[in-house]
Amino acid sequence: MMSKMKYLNLGCGNRYHPDWTNIDIVSRGPGVIAHDLSQGIPLPDASCDVVYHSHLLEHFPKDKALPFLRECYRVLKPGGIIRIAVPDLERIVRLYLKALEESTRGNELWTHHYNWIKLELYDQSVRERPGGEMAIYLRQEAIANEKFVLERIGLEGKSIIESKKRHKITSAQKIPHSTLIQILHLLHHFLRHPTSLRELLIKRILGAEYELLQLGRFRRGGEVHFWMYDRYSLAQILKEAGFQNPQSFGATKSQIPGWTNYSLDTEPDGTVYKPDSMYMEAIKLLNPDASSTRKSQKN
Repeated sequence: MMSKMKYLNLGCGNRYHPDWTNIDIVSRGPGVIAHDLSQGIPLPDASCDVVYHSHLLEHFPKDKALPFLRECYRVLKPGGIIRIAVPDLERIVRLYLKALEESTRGNELWTHHYNWIKLELYDQSVRERPGGEMAIYLRQEAIANEKFVLERIGLEGKSIIESKKRHKITSAQKIPHSTLIQILHLLHHFLRHPTSLRELLIKRILGAEYELLQLGRFRRGGEVHFWMYDRYSLAQILKEAGFQNPQSFGATKSQIPGWTNYSLDTEPDGTVYKPDSMYMEAIKLLNPDASSTRKSQKN
């Protein structure tokens, strides 16, 4: 019965289902296991029927992606399915080339599209602060190509735009504090949040090197994209990890029984959560050739 099947959601964030085993570096909900996946998957061999992760693989450096996928292979049962969602490099590049062509012809709207798609290509890899240039773009007073942007990044973009509007209202309601009240507020903050006091002391000790520490923390904090995949390169790395028959799917299509009931790649109303995604599934064979598997794991 399906209730006895073990489905695993890695790097789940805020999108998880109680019927699954959900793991992320920080637990954001009841039952979510806190674990650093760069240290492996904390489950036994051949213990899962399905392994799924969405917009996680691109956060692994290129040389760490294959070992991680081999971990996914290890915990899958023979006949099990892996499903991966990643930003689709091919679609981004095709859109970039179209936007470049239209912009050079003087198409004003496509110039806005060009500015955005360049951010999709580079900002997520080179940014040095949370949100990067994409967050700045989304917090503009007016976004000339808002429909296009939301078609690209979906609900996450919509939530940032809405939070910008809420912040504007809240900021307008703020009452100026006197210097004394500000000092008391800071003291109260440090007493309640000792880590903030620790950071202040570290900053005083390190001086100018504190900025380098913060940059290193951010770059390794899980937000930055270290690599990108298209349908060819993702299929190739899956095969190298030992999987067979990699296939592209849509957000609502899957070999996983009852896929849309879990609302991981889509909302309950059918809205695609991350429309810029490429979805791919592959299989761990029922009787994988032991010698070829051992050879693959040694490489």
